[in-house]
Formats: sequence, structure tokens, C-alpha cells
Amino acid sequence: MDEREIQPINRRGLLLLAAAAGATLSMPRLVLAAARKASAHAYGGDLSKVRAAIEAQRADAIRRLQNWIALPSIAAEHRNMPEGAQLMIELLKDAGFQTAKIMPTDGQPGVFATLDAGAKRTVGMYFMYDVKQFDPSEWSSPPLEAAIVERAPYGKVMIGRGAINQKGPQATFLAALHALRAAGRKSPVNIVLVAEGEEEIASPHFSQVVRQPEVLAALAKCHEVFMPFASQSPQGGVEVALGAKGAVEVELVCSTEKWGRGARDDIHSSYKAELDSAVWRMVKALSTLVSEDGNDPAIDGWFEHVKPLTDRQKQLIAEHVAATNEADVKKLMGVQHWVRDLSYRDALERLASQPTVNIEGMYAGYTGPGGKTVLPSKATAKLDLRLVPDQTAADAGAKLRAHLAKRGYGDIEVKITGGYNPTQTEESSALIQSSIAVYENEGLAVSLSPRLAGSWPGYIFTDAPVSLPAGHFGTGHGSRAHAPDEYYVIESSNPKVHGMADATLSYVKHLYALADR
Repeated sequence: MDEREIQPINRRGLLLLAAAAGATLSMPRLVLAAARKASAHAYGGDLSKVRAAIEAQRADAIRRLQNWIALPSIAAEHRNMPEGAQLMIELLKDAGFQTAKIMPTDGQPGVFATLDAGAKRTVGMYFMYDVKQFDPSEWSSPPLEAAIVERAPYGKVMIGRGAINQKGPQATFLAALHALRAAGRKSPVNIVLVAEGEEEIASPHFSQVVRQPEVLAALAKCHEVFMPFASQSPQGGVEVALGAKGAVEVELVCSTEKWGRGARDDIHSSYKAELDSAVWRMVKALSTLVSEDGNDPAIDGWFEHVKPLTDRQKQLIAEHVAATNEADVKKLMGVQHWVRDLSYRDALERLASQPTVNIEGMYAGYTGPGGKTVLPSKATAKLDLRLVPDQTAADAGAKLRAHLAKRGYGDIEVKITGGYNPTQTEESSALIQSSIAVYENEGLAVSLSPRLAGSWPGYIFTDAPVSLPAGHFGTGHGSRAHAPDEYYVIESSNPKVHGMADATLSYVKHLYALADR
């Protein structure tokens, strides 16, 4: 594994690059008030019995996570999807959920579960049971064995596909419910949980789960929705994001057959002199989507609904820059220069405020060893489009199609395989303030950011008809989501970073913090 511990930016942007440097921001009065409240008492009172239960159940918690990693549910490959949903149900019921059932969709199934603790307050939760694809040959440890190995400077980590994204944090939260029950306590809040199996393909059918009448009725009792998350940087600090960018995943296909020009099939490249090329047509079409240097979207009307950063959001970024070592961030990420050689602050403002058009990959013709003189009849490009408030996924897709058609590329197929809107949650919300309070109670340095550069389907909760604050919470650390040697810290050798047991206790405190609101 790369010694720099580069934090790959995945769809959720599990760690915004600035937070990776372990920055500490000066707190606004609202945040300081929450911190003072947190320091006054440990949420849940005397948690010694809960802590003892966590220790006693440590082996069981680890085994559950290993068994979960051993079953990879990969939506892109239609692999183990019914089995993944069923295991999700078993894990939830084992943790104390009274109801948990499959929710069919036009794609892969979701799961809907409830835990009624007789509490005054109800909290919504989001889980995912799917993981990214993997190539075992790229891993130092088999990705489905979930081996626990020593990994400096963290201690004992579990290596496996889904270890950090998202099974490790979710299994740790479930361990918190197990520990509460073993300690003779009920959950301090009722829980409404929805899970999906298509997050890694941009959640194309998740709305069909959440918008079922019984699910909407259950969520109507909730005050917020959160997703378990290992939020600590290698230096131990945490970042609280006040939103996330939206995303649209697109596949563009240019074929000579649909274009009506060139040869219908691949042909010897010597005929290029008299025949059109689908590959060059794709390259020309792609070049119209961005500025000359490739860094600004140039799709017609793309910035029509883009909302500029507020003064408060700019302040958060400025405070962040002042408290962060830019060189450390660059080293961690392997960055040589920010785009257009911008200052660090300007680069971070772009990261938070700008939508993007990115080419994930392209393929056409022959790509094997040596050369093969062929004129391909088909070219495919995979794109992801990141969105900011107040853009929407539906509008973005329509604008992309209209842009290509206007320039004579209407024959290029635009296949939108998934996508969702950006999210925004108020800094004053109980979810954000409770999260900050617990982090401060844990003695962790807390930073705020306007939004994650990555994406998660939180829009389904923040948008109507649910209209709730939504975000992430959790301590602990892991990295290399979507990459080989993905890992999650089990036993930390760094006093600044929580291992699985301490992260479990943090979830217990968080539930009590939400119950106190």
C-alpha cells in the first residue's frame, strides 16, 4: 500500500481532502456552545457496563464484520444481491430490530427496518449493503478474507472489500446496539432504517424504497437521518460536512451504425482515409463538454441553477486554510499542483462550489499488447457529473442530451445509469450540533466544511417529501475505499484514533445525544 495513505475520493467523498490533514477550525459560538455542553457530561451517564459489554462482545463484533465482508454484493455485476439483502435483514434483527423486510424495486432490492424502544424520539438511519468491484490480484491480502494485519501507523486493521465503505462503520454501529442490550439498556431512541444495494451504481432505484407509503410514514416520525461513518483522519481529527455534492453517472456510446456513417463493424485501419471514425467523433463530442483546459463544464445552461457559496461557507473555508498545512494535504493526496496553480484557499472554494464533468474511463477498439491496425466502429465513455445546490440530477441529464443534440451529436447514446441531487443541512440542526457535541466529548478536534466533494444519496432525505437534516456520524478510521487493500482500523495503536471498540462507544453516546435534543 502507498505509504502516503492517499484517501481516494469516492462517491460519498468519505474524507474531504482538507480534513485529511487533521485540521482544527476556530468554532462559531453555536459550535462552542455544543462543545461546552458535551464537556459537562458523558452522554448516557455512566457507560461502564456498556463499555464492559463492548469488550466482552469484541470477538463477536469482529466475526460479524468478517462474515459480512465474505459476502460481496456487487450491483454492477449483479452478484449476490438477494443474498446481500437477506444478510442485511439478519444482521438488523440480530441487533434488535423488531421488523426488517425486503423492499423490491425495479433494480436491486432494498431493506426497511424499525426498532421500537418506546423512546420519545425517533431517528432515521441509512445503510448500504453493496460494495465496489475488485481484482484480487491487486490486493496484498485476499479481499474477501477480511484478514486482520498490523499496519503502521494504525495498529491492527481489517483488509477487505467493504471494510471502510461501508460495512465496517455499519457493523460498528450494530455492535453499539448489541452492547446496549447486553448492558441491560434499551436504545435511547427509536430507529427507522432504510438500506439499499445500489449505492455503488449511484442509487438508481433507492427512491422506490423510501417513497413507499409505509416508509414515508415511518420517516415522518424522525427528526434527522444519519449514516454511520469512520470520520477520523490519520491525525485523529474529524470533519463535519454540512452537505454533499450530487452525482450523475453517465455512459456515452458512439457507434457508426447509429451514426449512419463509416463501416458497420470494425474494419482495417487502412480504410480510414475514406471512412469516418466513431472514436474521433466521440473525442470531438467530449471536447465540447468542458473548457479548453478541461477544468470547467461547458454544457449549455450548466450553471443556470448553481448557487454561490455563502459568506459563512467562505468563512469556514478560510478558517480551514488558516489551520491547515497545505504541504501535508498535498503529500497525503499525492498532489503536484492545484488546478490552474490556484492558491489553496481558491482551490478549496472551487472544490466546494463548482460542479464538474469528469471522464471516468474510455474504451474503443484494440487495447491489448502491441498494435492492431483496426478502425473501431464503436467508442464508449463513462462520465460522472458532480452537482452543487441548486442543480438537480434530472435537469443535468436533460441539459447534457440537449447540448450534444444541438451540436449534431444526437446519435450518441446517453445512458444515465444512476444519480441524485446535492444535499444541504443547516449548521444549527440537532444532527449537526449533536455530532459536534459528541466529538468534543471524545476530545477530538472538529472542523466544519460547506459540503463533501463526493456524494451520497442523502437527497432522498433532505428533499421533499421527507425534508429532514441528513449527514454522517462516527469515529474510527479507514481508507482506500474503492481501491485495493481497503482497510478499517480494528485495534488502534494511535491514541488519537479510535479503534472499533471506542468507535462503538461513540455511537452509543451519539444516540443519547440525539435523544437529549
